[in-house]
Amino acid sequence: MDGLSGAASIIAVVDMSAKVASLCFQYSVAVKDAKRDIERLQKKVTDIKNVLEEVRKLLDKQDKSQLSTTRKLLDSLEECHQQLQGLKTQLEPGRGRKAMQRVGFRALKWPFTSKQVENIVASLKQYEHTFGLALQVDQTGLILSVDQKLNLVDKKTDTLLLRIDVARLPTVNGASFDSHMEEHNSTCLPNTRTELLHHIQGWVNDKNGKPIFWLNGAAGTGKSTIARTIARTFTDQRQLGASFFFKRGEGERGNATRFFTTITTQLAVHVSEIGPGIKKAVDADPAISKKALKDQFEKLILQPLSEVAHLLTLVLLIVIDALDECERDSDIRAILQLLSRTKDLKPVSLRVFVTSRPELHIRLGFKQMPDGTYEDLILHEVSRETIERDIRVYLEHELTRTREERSLSSEWPGERSVQTLVNMAVPLFIFAATVCRFVGEISGNPRRRLEDILRYETEDVSKLDMTYLPILNSLFATQYGKEKKKLSREFQEIVGSIVVLENPLSINSLARLYEA
Repeated sequence: MDGLSGAASIIAVVDMSAKVASLCFQYSVAVKDAKRDIERLQKKVTDIKNVLEEVRKLLDKQDKSQLSTTRKLLDSLEECHQQLQGLKTQLEPGRGRKAMQRVGFRALKWPFTSKQVENIVASLKQYEHTFGLALQVDQTGLILSVDQKLNLVDKKTDTLLLRIDVARLPTVNGASFDSHMEEHNSTCLPNTRTELLHHIQGWVNDKNGKPIFWLNGAAGTGKSTIARTIARTFTDQRQLGASFFFKRGEGERGNATRFFTTITTQLAVHVSEIGPGIKKAVDADPAISKKALKDQFEKLILQPLSEVAHLLTLVLLIVIDALDECERDSDIRAILQLLSRTKDLKPVSLRVFVTSRPELHIRLGFKQMPDGTYEDLILHEVSRETIERDIRVYLEHELTRTREERSLSSEWPGERSVQTLVNMAVPLFIFAATVCRFVGEISGNPRRRLEDILRYETEDVSKLDMTYLPILNSLFATQYGKEKKKLSREFQEIVGSIVVLENPLSINSLARLYEA
């Protein structure tokens, strides 16, 4: 029944119960020989009235949609109302109150035998039981609902307290792949790096796979782009536990001081099961973030993961990009040695994806790992055909966008130009990316800039010169006299400072140095 018809039916039955009870009272005064039967009937009718008044109060106070059992009483209410209506008719001699006033109370005769009263009371008792049971069911449901809400509040409170505890751990801003610092850096275009990406995805979910995947390659081969793509893919699949993108010269992104605490904080956010273990570690040692990397890894990551590994339905992935840009070689070796211990997590619950240049200390760090700990792939040794195909897809995509944005003819840049750029770029994605940014820059002429780059095809210069000389020549070509000398001096001061620095500085630090 809906709220309106249910409430109206209840009111009607309550009203009819009151009338029948009132008539019974009048009979109890006037008829002495049936006093016990009259009182039994009066009591049962009053009981029904009292139960239904409680039901009505519940309906008035609560959201009717929560009272699923009470809302199903319409048929019983109608039947009860009809029976009470029949009782009222039988208890009223003639035509009701006027007839009673005419014959007087003392002339009343009780219309039911004891057996009839017994049957009536039994029938009314069934209605009372039905109404009372419905009331109890819905009241119990409301109590359980309140308990559930309280439990939810408790859980939210626990989660809030956990976040407060985890927030005590220092983190590195901009280190995660989805940070503001990283948001404008690209991921792999569709239909590029397909074989490699499928291979990595298969490795993550292979229960028999090795716990660490090391993607190494020379500068400019696209390692970070692949790392961002993998991180995005496994975020969408709810399997990314954490990511850390090292960047030399960018403050704490260039060292391991807050590496494990940053990873831990992300794990606590993405994997609720691990939270209590992290909280316990922080409570036990509030200064854990200042301890050795070994202590941080064991207490904040390895132990909490070990305690909940059996609860995790999906394998988690940690993505670490540009490990070679971590400043201290000793920290890099420590990180690799500690990560190798994830091999002991049973059941399998964690995979670690690492990218870096193949520098000697990193190669040695991996070689010192126990057998079966890592799988590696050398990016610049991927087949030339695969690299050519992916670079071509990238160049066609970016140059088409430039053509459309600058309203160039449909023949531009042309198949021959694209193929020449592909030949010049392989195996360096950084060459293709830099060329596309230079050609598409809003302040320049795309046709002329592309022609300037293509002239270097026959020049006997390095990939580095081929990448950046067209840009520098274009910059100086627009300057004359004093302006050209000023630009040359500024270039020497800024780029010269970068070249001679033993350790890289951030852009902000270089700016302060230049202004000093």
